[in-house]
Amino acid sequence: MSLNEQVSRILENFENTSSSEIVDVLKQIQPQFKSDLTSEYLGGKIQKISDAEDESEKKKQCKALTPYLDWYLQGL
Repeated sequence: MSLNEQVSRILENFENTSSSEIVDVLKQIQPQFKSDLTSEYLGGKIQKISDAEDESEKKKQCKALTPYLDWYLQGL
């Protein structure tokens, strides 16, 4: 499955996607952002999600990062 397909699937079925799968995809798209600041910011958010212990908190934080997935599909 291509990265575009993975991102589309996550956006279409967010509630049934695990936070670890979302984080894995975010890590794959992170280096593709043209701005180092954006990439570093996303990296910090990914680390915060990884540090959280509660799955519901992780999903809440992942939900806030869905614009990054949208931007990826739109060609950054």
